[in-house]
Amino acid sequence: MTTLLGVDLVGRPVLVAGGGPVAATKAAALVAEGALVHVVTPVVCEAMLDLTRDPHVEWSQREVSSGDADGVWLVVAATGDLTVDRALCARATAQRIFSVCAGAAREGTARNPATTEHAGLRVGVVSTGRPDPARAVSVRNALAAHLATADLDLRTRRRGTHARGRVVLVGGGPGADDLVTVRGRRALAEADVVVTDRLGPTGLLRTLAPDVEVVDVGKTAGHHPVPQHEINHILVDHAQRGRTVVRLKGGDPFVYGRGGEEVLACREAGVDVEVVPGVSSALSAPGAAGIPLTHRGTSAAAHIVSGHEPLAPHTLASVASEEATLVVLMGVAMLAGHVAALRARGAADDLPVAVVEEATTDRQRVTRAGLSEIVDVARERGVRAPAVVVVGRVADPRLLVPSVRDGA
Repeated sequence: MTTLLGVDLVGRPVLVAGGGPVAATKAAALVAEGALVHVVTPVVCEAMLDLTRDPHVEWSQREVSSGDADGVWLVVAATGDLTVDRALCARATAQRIFSVCAGAAREGTARNPATTEHAGLRVGVVSTGRPDPARAVSVRNALAAHLATADLDLRTRRRGTHARGRVVLVGGGPGADDLVTVRGRRALAEADVVVTDRLGPTGLLRTLAPDVEVVDVGKTAGHHPVPQHEINHILVDHAQRGRTVVRLKGGDPFVYGRGGEEVLACREAGVDVEVVPGVSSALSAPGAAGIPLTHRGTSAAAHIVSGHEPLAPHTLASVASEEATLVVLMGVAMLAGHVAALRARGAADDLPVAVVEEATTDRQRVTRAGLSEIVDVARERGVRAPAVVVVGRVADPRLLVPSVRDGA
């Protein structure tokens, strides 16, 4: 029976016999653990040669001898010569030194588990009976995928007296729960506090542990119950109490998400802050509706703008001349004004416009019309936020096969 045991090798001497790829892989792992690695072999591969430049690695360019095992904490026998490896492991066993035999696992007294790391945890898989490295690797890979995507509670339970909190700005994507990134899900699994908007994958909040504090700071058009400076204070305050705080935002934190302001507030307060990029609705909403923002022979550029502001002159010019596609985020309220500005600039009345509501969710709806008709059509259909407006020939439904989500 093999027992999994974490061994502290930091600053302790370890012998690696061999200079091939297998020996190099095992030596690299030991160096990463902080061990003092003594490599004994007359010839090394390129990977091992690179490793020998590390100050924690000593290379003796000769054949290994049984005496090299004296005084070390672990022996890795990977010479490629089974007779030599067996003799080395036998010498280690006689001196009560654990050993790994790369060519015949049963000859050694230790096993290298197939490992994966996630959220400060290391998970290892090792065969309990007959050594089966390929099987261990296969199971390890499955566990790694599960850790990365499953709804797990990965919060730190033991905290030091002076635990240092942090803030993670997570771009939650355009709305569908499964469009958040793997790194974003991991951050949520580690969160003590989640500060959330009304947009983005709010369904993920149901996967949090009951004692995770959720702070809703959502805004709607013209109604900001929690102003930005107060949101900044909430993030900093919780982090300064030693908590891991996730700021869950719709789309991407740095695309009209005020993520820059929140990063600055954290840095000014001395709080560690990380940004996890998200799938912006500026790109995903058109894609979900079957609209390419650029298409050879149709449009070679795209302008992404906020719908809260009038369109800039250079944007109006390039869109009206059909040199670029226009993507407007939060653009429902000012749709009529933007259309009027484009028409005044000379944009064609039949220039296609598509309004994509609640993109990527099961409530997605796409409203299409020419520039001169879109305001009336949108009003008749009751178009409302959250929605993304796309203006340009790429929005013509005849350009590509329409998305199956195009609704009536």
